[in-house]
Amino acid sequence: MSIDTQLKQFKDAFNAELANVSNAETLEVVRVKYLGRKSAFQDILRNLKDMNDEERREAGQAANAVKEAMQAAIESKEAELERCRYDHLATDERVDISLPGFAWPKGHLHMTTRAIRDIQRIFERLGFTRVRYPEVEWEHYAFDVLRMGTNHPARDNWETYFIDAPVHEKFGRMILTPHTTNGDVREMERGELPIRTMNINKTYRRQSDVSHVPMFHQFEGLLVDRDVSVTHLKGLFEHFAKEFFGPDREIRLRPHHFRFTEPSFEIDVSCGLCAGEGCRMCKQGWLELGGAGMLHPDVLRAGGVDPDEYTALAFGWGVERTASMRSGINIADIRVMYKNDIRFLEQF
Repeated sequence: MSIDTQLKQFKDAFNAELANVSNAETLEVVRVKYLGRKSAFQDILRNLKDMNDEERREAGQAANAVKEAMQAAIESKEAELERCRYDHLATDERVDISLPGFAWPKGHLHMTTRAIRDIQRIFERLGFTRVRYPEVEWEHYAFDVLRMGTNHPARDNWETYFIDAPVHEKFGRMILTPHTTNGDVREMERGELPIRTMNINKTYRRQSDVSHVPMFHQFEGLLVDRDVSVTHLKGLFEHFAKEFFGPDREIRLRPHHFRFTEPSFEIDVSCGLCAGEGCRMCKQGWLELGGAGMLHPDVLRAGGVDPDEYTALAFGWGVERTASMRSGINIADIRVMYKNDIRFLEQF
């Protein structure tokens, strides 16, 4: 029997069985029987070794054509069975309108998006307006105007993502912005005073642990006006903590050092995981939200604002870390937020 006859008989037998397949399990049985490693198709291919070169070439091409046609038929049957499953149909049935409807899964906002919207609403009620500034930024706005010199640790290749692009004569190298403070001087350069803005955006740093991810969202608040003081800063944070975390949560200001603020503080909130007892996330009952302080006069001057007439406060924190500290959330490692585990995401 010629190989063409064998292939035709083999394909006819395959088509006959495939026509009677009504579920995925039976389809897999047919696939293994006709295209598996121990199938009769492999026996046909073994006969090619007994042919001369020309016959082997023609027979091989015919065998490949049959194999490809069979694989395409299996994929088509698989798609047909999938459509039937969602439409509550068998391959030879009519639609039964008495069957219950199929409940399609519903998506929802990511917990980070929800946190951003909640934060935005809180500060909108205090008169803040949301603005956005570049994620791909120049060193000038991310470092220079914020008093971070060329030797500052934040400008190291192991801290900041630098982009392979030509160096600008005035603005320096191009980077992925490591903080939303890059928008402060940009906002002041617009020349519209007083200022009460919030910049919520993606930021990038070379860090990854239980409380850091390489790409995260940061909130930046900026208030520029006459007679702004630390009292306003503390009041803003206390209001936010009560509104966002709950009436039983507390904040504290720790003296710190930032190049672009003086005085400077780090803001902590009492841990929602352990109620201030100390745990893997907070270590000693408090979790750092971010930094804050009164803008340095040099930063005001860089934005074209007279520090003798105006004062300003600025503050910023990571949205993911802030969201993880809400009461009842119980996230001990913020990296899990971006692992795309649907079992985790469906909880929020």
